[in-house]
Amino acid sequence: MGLIQAIILAIIEGLTEYLPVSSTGHMIIASSFMHIANDDFTKLFTIVIQLGAILSVVILYWKRFFQTFDFYLKLLVAFIPAVVLGLLLNDVIDSLLESPVTVAISLILGGFILLKVDEWFKENEVEDEENPEAHTEISYMTALKIGFFQCLAMIPGTSRSGASIIGGMTQKLNRKTAAEFSFFLAVPTMLGATAKKSYDYYKAGFELTGDQINYLILGNVIAFVVGLVAIKSFIDFLSKKGFKVFGYYRIVLGISLLVIHYFVFSLTTI
Repeated sequence: MGLIQAIILAIIEGLTEYLPVSSTGHMIIASSFMHIANDDFTKLFTIVIQLGAILSVVILYWKRFFQTFDFYLKLLVAFIPAVVLGLLLNDVIDSLLESPVTVAISLILGGFILLKVDEWFKENEVEDEENPEAHTEISYMTALKIGFFQCLAMIPGTSRSGASIIGGMTQKLNRKTAAEFSFFLAVPTMLGATAKKSYDYYKAGFELTGDQINYLILGNVIAFVVGLVAIKSFIDFLSKKGFKVFGYYRIVLGISLLVIHYFVFSLTTI
């Protein structure tokens, strides 16, 4: 991986981590096109730069993130399913992370779901206009169910934010509340994933060069700055427009990838 490649991946991470389009899927696609998908450092880089994206949430929601002990317990409850399934399915997840075709199919399927989400949960938004507090309360059971929805993102291309937001909406949360809880849940989830992957590489004897350390620092800074802009823009857009545009984007991108893979060149060999 070179400097330009590191910058590109970091921008993609910052832009897509909190959008319902799958940041992992986009980085798999981008790294495949840049011929670095199978590089060990690339795999580590795409996980570690999530720390920058995490910091953007903490900074933007500083006052709301540092809340009561009850708030952290709910985050913990929502985080538990990802811990358990992540440890049980670690090898399966790693194999899926090397499959751009899996990403493409997940993008398409998720896209069709996003086209219908606003219609399915329209009642949440309508009732919220009449009673602003009606669809903002998150119970422990709601948090747990959202945590299980988040686990769907272990399939690359599914989108962690998209799955957890929809999970929240199934529990009668409005779009804004569901999205913000998804952002908060990203903090322990991505911290855990980064710690696990870093430990795995350390245990395997993987050593970073000076350039690679610099790339990790730069990547986190870029992901942080771009993430700040992406989160603010997404919340405003989601509150006003909903999910459809993201659904169309996912479908077009997924179909394009399949066409390239089967009729132009194999994405799994580049």
